Amino acid sequence: MGLNDILRQAQIMQKKMTQMQEDLKTRTVEASSGGGMVTVTASGAREILSLSIDPAVVDPQDVDMLQDLILAAVNEALKKATQMAEEEMGQLTGGMKIPGMF
Repeated sequence: MGLNDILRQAQIMQKKMTQMQEDLKTRTVEASSGGGMVTVTASGAREILSLSIDPAVVDPQDVDMLQDLILAAVNEALKKATQMAEEEMGQLTGGMKIPGMF
């Protein structure tokens, strides 16, 4: 395999990675906490797209619980988005870990 072949493969890989990153922006994951009382939707690019809170969980006397439910749902959604991105990257790279990619 010559240098030109290596460079061509690197260019193809770069194009595929760019396309995958664009694709991840359009894909979503959802996570909830409190038995569905708080639901968060995130993109594969790890951006929070929506947050839904059941009015029944809104209690001015217990704001701490609502904050905990929101944090739990957001963190789970971001975790799922990261896992989705890592799985896509793994398919692209054949399972090889590339530092700094995800």
